[in-house]
Parts: sequence; structure tokens; C-alpha cells
Amino acid sequence: MQQSHHHAEKITLAGLLVTLGIIYGDIGTSPLYVMKSIVGDSPITPQLIEGGLSCVFWTLTIQTTFKYVLITLNADNNGEGGVFSLYALVRKKKKWLIIPAIIGGSALLADGIITPPISVSSAIEGLLILNPDIPTIPIVIAIISVIFMFQALGTSLVGKIFGPIMTIWFSMLAVLGVSSILDNPSILKSLNPYYAYDLLVNYPQGFWLLGAVFLCTTGAEALYSDLGHCGKKNIRLTWIFVKTTLLLNYFGQGAWLLNHENQTLNGKNPFFEIMPEWFLLTGIGIATMAAIIASQALISGSFTLVSEAMRLTFWPKVKIVYPTNIKGQIYVPSINKLLWIGCIFVVLYFKESSKMEAAYGLAITLTMIATTILLAFYLRMKGLSLGLLTLLLGTFLSIEIAFLISNLLKFAHGGWVSLLLGSMIAMVMFIWLKATQIKHRLTEYTKLDTYIPHIKALSNDTDVPKYATHLAYLTAAGYSDEIEVKIIESIFEQQPKRADIYWFIHVDTVDDPYTMEYKIDNILRNDLVRITFRLGFRVDMRINLFFKKVVTQMIKDKQVDVMTNRYETLANHHAIGDIEFIVMRKFLSFESELNAFEEFIMEAYFFIKEYSISEEDWFGLDKNNVKIETAPLIIDPVQNVHLQKIE
Repeated sequence: MQQSHHHAEKITLAGLLVTLGIIYGDIGTSPLYVMKSIVGDSPITPQLIEGGLSCVFWTLTIQTTFKYVLITLNADNNGEGGVFSLYALVRKKKKWLIIPAIIGGSALLADGIITPPISVSSAIEGLLILNPDIPTIPIVIAIISVIFMFQALGTSLVGKIFGPIMTIWFSMLAVLGVSSILDNPSILKSLNPYYAYDLLVNYPQGFWLLGAVFLCTTGAEALYSDLGHCGKKNIRLTWIFVKTTLLLNYFGQGAWLLNHENQTLNGKNPFFEIMPEWFLLTGIGIATMAAIIASQALISGSFTLVSEAMRLTFWPKVKIVYPTNIKGQIYVPSINKLLWIGCIFVVLYFKESSKMEAAYGLAITLTMIATTILLAFYLRMKGLSLGLLTLLLGTFLSIEIAFLISNLLKFAHGGWVSLLLGSMIAMVMFIWLKATQIKHRLTEYTKLDTYIPHIKALSNDTDVPKYATHLAYLTAAGYSDEIEVKIIESIFEQQPKRADIYWFIHVDTVDDPYTMEYKIDNILRNDLVRITFRLGFRVDMRINLFFKKVVTQMIKDKQVDVMTNRYETLANHHAIGDIEFIVMRKFLSFESELNAFEEFIMEAYFFIKEYSISEEDWFGLDKNNVKIETAPLIIDPVQNVHLQKIE
């Protein structure tokens, strides 16, 4: 059951268009608000504009191009990228690397809730130039709601037009930028890093402007996260085009700003100001489409991130839907609803994009720092010298910590929203991970050899009513010679379960994203078989389907025989007989004695579990052949029970 995964490494026009449509939505719409955020309410001065542009240029060069496009894209996990894929590559090196992985993933999810509102709001607010009385909030909420409504249908059809629309968008950025630069070509001297230094050191409160500058690179993480959809060659080639158009537009806005020296923006957005009046409505329409695409990319990325977190036991099991046959395209209803609620809250709370800018970017700096830490371990694992690694790590961390400190200024202006959301997400991840570890630690195992004769005897005991042809248990036992005590008790004690063949199914989630393998241990021919499925952390669990395929193949290969002396009449029909899965559902026993920390973790775990999907749904089992059995989870059973007998 091996499944190949073909990555878009071959450069084609179609591949380049898909890349433009999928991964540049966030970073591609940043010209809508970056320069407006840098200037704010301050008077327009050459020191501010030239210094701000210099900071933007060198941020996109060092942070986005050098760190992500040239270095981080090489850290691919069988072609897949993203903070969890990177963690999967290095998690065996140090146990504590789980911390940056959780922080990075939760911060990415949390700060992403602001991306659709800020992108769509910035685009729609262009209408205020045509009519200052247009109510933008209802329009923004309507557009965002429609985006989320369409998630359940899949995005394969819409995805085909994303590339051409983003090509038009970036071309528009370049043309508008060049036409404005021609009015004031001297703005190009801002490429000199001296102007960035001058702004940060000599401009009043200049260092704190880094929080606004950082907005130009918030989408850099998406370049890495979507590596598997596009391939690094396509990303690197399209980035040359994208970066050029972004910079041309930024510098075009800068040229317009310098022509208004000593004035204030007073609510104006330089992005729309450099548009000819006759083009304004068309430009707003294209900007809105680009904002929708940015939102779509963020939502799809969040679904992928959550599904990976579930496979890595960071997140509660929730329902996943596959709306199309396109690989990797998933829909997570619960996350879709939470993101929609979060986005509507952001729109209603901040009301306008300028206030969202004040909150945007704070949490994403934590994701970038987390990626840098994980990347350092990956590069060291690949043999990079300690000296060069120290230089790279020092450079990236210095820049990112500076961005983090400057972004802390946003905390009181709404940054607390993304940090609060990030903290809540991280708490859920930590609780789920810790509770899973506690459960695994306290699960009792026994040697299977002891019970093999008893299982064979029960299988052949016609005095016991037959329970099923195939009786299958999902086991967490990592070794084929071990089994949970609760499973043995289920077979022999609760109600003796006679079956023709007993199956123990174990699922290993492996670091390679799309691995689909299985191994058979024929422990007792025609009586007891163990199957170990090795599934990548991006593979959807369909154990019912996989199991039937394996059983059918084993019968075909004469590894098991369910016909002879059992169901001879079925032999001519090539039927495999009935299947019954037993799922053990754990509950916290009253016999448990917990310390305060474990009590909090387990109570929170079982509370969250109420809102997650069942084990049978998670493993893709058909409900008509599943029986649920409960088993107590006993944590440190009470030992000192003082009972006194009375006469």
C-alpha cells in the first residue's frame, strides 16, 4: 500500500501560475497597508520615507529571500514544508523542540485570524475615496462570510483562476509603482542600507517603526508552508517576479509620499493615491480579489496545519472532510467556524484596517523565531559547520527579536488579541499532548505469548457462540509481542468473544508526510494476525478501507484462510466474511489519585474530548461494524484505604 507523491519540481508555465495563485496572497497584499502603517499620523519627511523603504527592502532581502526562499525551502520533509513538517524532521534530536513547534504553530494560527480582515478591509476602504459615507464594515463582513461559506465546496474550481488573477495583481503593482517612481526617481537611493540605519537610530522613536516594517514579510512563512503544493524551484523563480513588483510598488508609494512632504496622510492610503482616478474602481476590484485569495490561502493553510497537529497528537481529533479528489485539499468544519467567528470579531472590534495594523504581526514573530530554532537543528543535522550556523542563527534571531520587541508596542493597541488567541491554542495543544503522554504511560501491557494458546482454544470452541468472523482491535502496543491488558480482558472476561481470526491493528504516524505502508505479523496462522500501518502525518486515516484491502490481499495470497471448515459456501463468492471492530474508550476512574497538575490536565483533556470526534470516526471505521467498550484509566490508584470492620 505504497503511495507515491509527485511534487511540482518541474518548472512549467502552469506550475508558475499555480504558485502565484496559492502562496503569495498574504505577502502579496501587504502593499495595501505597509507604507500607510509606517507613516501613521506622523508628518511625511524624507528621513521617514527613505528610511522606511530601506527597512522594507532589506527585510524582504534578508528575512524573506535569504532565510526562507534560499535556506529554509531546503528543509523539506519529502517535499513538504511548514513548522510542523520541520519539527517532524528534527524531533528526535531534542525533546524540548516540541516547545518551539507548539508556539510556532499556535502563533501562526492565531495571527492568521487577522489576515482576512486586514486584507479585505484595506481593499474595500479604497471605496471611501469615491464616497466617504460608504459603510465598509458590512461589506467586509459579507465578503469574509462568503469566503468561509465556500470552503465546504472545495477550491479546485476557484483555484484555477487564482494564478491569473494574482498575475494581474502583481503586474498592476509594478505598473503603478513604475509610473509613480518616474515622477521622483531619487527615491531609489533608499536601497542604500544607510537610510535604514538612520531611521532606526536617529529618527525619534525610529526603532519602534520596525513593528510596521515587519508587516511586509508576515507572509514569508506561507512560502515554506506551501512548499509541497508548488515545489521550491517554482517558488524561487516566481519570487523574483513577486519581490520585484512588490518593491516597485513600495518605492512608487514612497515617491508619492515625498511629493507631499511635511503633510500627514489624514486617512489617505498611498496605495490608492498612486492610482489614476479613472482606474480607481478597477484597482479596488483587483485589490479585493487579491485580498480574497490571500484569505483563501490562509484558511486552507490553517486546515493543513490543524490536520498535521492532529496526526502529531498536538490537537484534539476533529472531523476532516475531503471536498474534492485533489490531494492535500481538506476542509475542517470546526476550524472553519472558529476562524470565521474570529475574523468577524476582529472586524467588529477594530472596525478599520489602520487599527488592525496596530495589532497585526505580533504573534507571527514568534512563529519566525520558532522556525529559526528548528531550522538551526536541521542545518546542524545536515552537517553545517558550527561557525557558519552561529553566524546565520545570530543574524536571523537578532532581526526577529528586534521585530518582536518593536511589535510589543502593539500589545496595548490590540496585539493582545492575537497573543490571547495564540496562548489559548497553545494551551489546547499542550493539554492534549501531555494527556496523551500520561495515557500512554499508564496503559498496562502484557506479553502476548502467554495468551496465544487460549486465543486458539477460544477460536475453536464451538460451545461459545461465534462473535465475528474477523474481530479487530486497535492497539497502541509498539511491539508485536505485547498487547494491552484491557484488550485481553475484553476477549476473555467481559463477554468471551469467539472469532475465526483475531486481528490486532496498530497505526504508526511517521515523519514522512505521505507514507502509506503496512507490515503483517502472522502470529498464529488463521487465528491471530497483527497489522502495523505506517501512515504519514498528512495521510487521512481510513483504517476500515485499508484493513479490508489487506485482508483481501492476504486471502488472495493464501496467507489466511477464512473458508475451509468455516464458511465453505462463501468460497465461490470470494467474500471475506463479517468484520467487527472493538474500540476501547477510556474514562478517568474514581480509583485514581492525582496531583494538582495531572488533575488539571486530565480534567481539561476529557472536557476538550467532549467536543472532538470519536475514535471510530478518527480512524475511519464504519459505525455498522464497530462496538464501543469502556475501560477505566487509573492514575496512581489509591493505596492507603483504611477500612475498619465492625461487628
